Amino acid sequence: MIMQIFFQTVKIIFIVSCLMILVEFLHIKYKKTIEKCLTKNKKNQIIGASLLGAVPGCFDAFFVDMLYMSGAVGFGALVAVMLSTAGDEAFVMIAMMPKTAFLIFGICFIVGIAGGFLADFVAKKIKLKRAKPIAADIHKDETAKHFFSQHVPNILKKHIPKLFLWVFFSLLLIEILMQRFDLASILPQNILFVIIIAALLGIIPESGPHLIFLTLFAEGLIPFSVLLTSSIVQDGHGMLPLLSYSIRDSVNVKIFNVVFGLMIGISLFLIGL
Repeated sequence: MIMQIFFQTVKIIFIVSCLMILVEFLHIKYKKTIEKCLTKNKKNQIIGASLLGAVPGCFDAFFVDMLYMSGAVGFGALVAVMLSTAGDEAFVMIAMMPKTAFLIFGICFIVGIAGGFLADFVAKKIKLKRAKPIAADIHKDETAKHFFSQHVPNILKKHIPKLFLWVFFSLLLIEILMQRFDLASILPQNILFVIIIAALLGIIPESGPHLIFLTLFAEGLIPFSVLLTSSIVQDGHGMLPLLSYSIRDSVNVKIFNVVFGLMIGISLFLIGL
């Protein structure tokens, strides 16, 4: 059993590694174009930020973080990217369940747009204060040599080991529980309670907890509404740069994430999804 799960994890992580490198390359190649489109007007900011968030990985969330911290985009764009991003788990979802993954990306993209515009509206109404912008250098030119000598090793070293462990132990834990117990009976029978748990765990600025829900869904033990709630609320490591910049702004973003995640998750559950 352990060897089977190990090889399954290796297969998933290989796909994840290739996708991460490709997305990072495209992000760097078109960084200036993306920045220009995002900062052109507020409408572009929110739609563009949500689209970037729907792209797998944390890189684009980091990019919008830096634009927000420098004052180039507003609070709505920040909320949009955090609502739409699924972090590094997005790559794992593609590897494990591509059809479901792209459905979630599409839904999160729409949620990001709606949430971004609502967040901007609410922020203006209540005169929400934001931290003072800081200088942020995001114009550094990259060469192919620099990408393959610096970025690729950094991706493999920084993201892959931790993801490997999370995927392996998530799969192993669920498999052990399924073999020894009737896992469906162990999980809370009240799905609304599971949705709330998914939203609360999504507050953690870490990629791992979402993989538990991903594995449970793959085994048919939780409904789609729970997985989507987790996907909307959690943002992988995308929140980390913002946390180092402003705790208050981070909390404000997470409030919107949790509210939207619960609203949509509970609504889908009530219609039977």
